[in-house]
Amino acid sequence: MPVITPFKIMTPTSPLDLGGLGASAWLPVTHRQRLLLPLFVGKVAAGFPSPADDYVEKNLDLNDLLVQKPAATFFVRAQGESMLGAGIHPNDILVVDRSIEPVPGKIVICALNGELTVKRLERDNEQWQLKAENPDYPDIVIFEALELVIWGVVTNVIHPL
Repeated sequence: MPVITPFKIMTPTSPLDLGGLGASAWLPVTHRQRLLLPLFVGKVAAGFPSPADDYVEKNLDLNDLLVQKPAATFFVRAQGESMLGAGIHPNDILVVDRSIEPVPGKIVICALNGELTVKRLERDNEQWQLKAENPDYPDIVIFEALELVIWGVVTNVIHPL
């Protein structure tokens, strides 16, 4: 028996198809220029220092690391502090894949009554929720009167220090 959910999963026909939402907060993946940077074989100790390896394991292209399906991927800039517990801070860049199924436990980008938000999708006792990862913010219980469109699943966060 299929599961009926009170939201729809949106697959825009193009990167600019935002269903009437403004495009100023997100960037589509449009050009994959290869940028190879060295990846060292050794790991950096976060505790006690260890001898550094001067050996480059390979060159790493950040496109290969962050973008698995270019046609289904876009970037969006985070705003607010509701997802701090998930490591998402204001002005972080989120990598979002529209081809990944939004299942419970995944962090999703969605339009909730026309406003974009990022939250963790959860299902508790047959009730769908959008959970904040900061106790100062309430969770959102999804019910039929809400207009919810899931745009995609967050796969990576680009976070400046």
